Amino acid sequence: MKKEQKMTLTTKVLLGMFLGIVVGLAINGSGLNCDDTLIGAYVVHGLFHIIGVMFITALKMLVVPLVIFSLLSGVLGIGDVSTLGRVGMKSFGLYLLTTAIAIAVAISLASSLGVGEGANLTSSTTFNAAEAPALSQVLINIIPGNIVDAMATGQMLQIIFFSILAGISILMVGSKAKPLVESIELMNEVMMNMVNIVMSVAPYAVFALIAKAISDLGLDLLLELGSYVAVLIAALLIHLFVTLSVLFKLFTNLSPVMLMKKLRNVQIFAFSTSSSNATIPVTLKTVTDRLGVKNSVASFTVPFGATINMDGTAIMQGVATVFIANAYGVDLGLSGYLTVILMSVLASIGTAGVPGVGLIMLSMVFTQVGLPLEGIGLILGVDRLLDMVRTAVNVSGDATVSVIIAKSEKQFDVACFNDPAAGRIEEVHINERVEHDIADFVEQTHKKH
Repeated sequence: MKKEQKMTLTTKVLLGMFLGIVVGLAINGSGLNCDDTLIGAYVVHGLFHIIGVMFITALKMLVVPLVIFSLLSGVLGIGDVSTLGRVGMKSFGLYLLTTAIAIAVAISLASSLGVGEGANLTSSTTFNAAEAPALSQVLINIIPGNIVDAMATGQMLQIIFFSILAGISILMVGSKAKPLVESIELMNEVMMNMVNIVMSVAPYAVFALIAKAISDLGLDLLLELGSYVAVLIAALLIHLFVTLSVLFKLFTNLSPVMLMKKLRNVQIFAFSTSSSNATIPVTLKTVTDRLGVKNSVASFTVPFGATINMDGTAIMQGVATVFIANAYGVDLGLSGYLTVILMSVLASIGTAGVPGVGLIMLSMVFTQVGLPLEGIGLILGVDRLLDMVRTAVNVSGDATVSVIIAKSEKQFDVACFNDPAAGRIEEVHINERVEHDIADFVEQTHKKH
């Protein structure tokens, strides 16, 4: 008899997402999503909300220790400061390149289709633009004044800076640091196992997150702003399946189809959470275990990309700028659109790690080209759902760049990348023999003291 084939985690997560969409549409369509109904109060804003928030919080819980130990392990694995600098410059350059291409494609597509022309829309929602920090201040803030505070508030650039500096310092200590290096490697492995545990409940969490989002938002708003939504999603898909795939094939000569297949888990997680930072544990594990990128590269490129790489956000800015300009009858011209491209690329650096970064960047762009900020109110209603899609594109860009850099640095396992089953999580379990061995070891240690 053939052994019964178990459903993979990716399949379970996809099933959870599909069921979440179906249940969400059913609740929204029946009007049971309101707080004054039992379903709305106790299921949508009760059970679904609790499960979703607990899952996202669990992922966020892992981010800081995972990035620290993974980056320390990566720096120690490279063992060469000049190589680390080269990886950093390549990452920075590629992330800016993909962002510039993303917004150029978005503007070209939106302009050629005339999105927003003749709409004559009026905004019922006001938007107060948050003040974005100056680029100089962002550069100053890379160095943490208090690393404990940086860890507590999740300041990713500060954590990256501290971890790299600590790794270099450990290398300078030399052979005396060997016990510490071994401890860091063990802690990195422990954190990866914690990621496995959290991911094992992902199908149920994804169902709850998607069901709640669709229950609350429905599809009415999407239909009202149909042209904007359709063009934005089209631009995001073009960037994901054309731009990133072409760049990937060009720089690595590997299969983009295999890349996209192995990124499904990451994309679904990003879609569900709408947060690149919350998805870091899943992205890092997928990039190393599924795609074959060595931890020495992935530990830097993934958290760095989650902070400054904003392909999906840049696409939203491009389409939104054209849409609002056409809706208000403002002719930006070639110089205006070039300004939008430049501003979006610079803003992706200047607003790195700032909460609500997408709308802050958009308000900066609108101010620069003379568009009314109240126009942002037109698209606020659908921004939550579209944010889910663009976050999936953002993390896909992080993974793509990670593979490109790893292959160029010879920190890449081609066999792992080409193996469809490599790094796949089937189930999480604790080996009973190992469990008893550790318990005996701890007991003997206590007796000695």
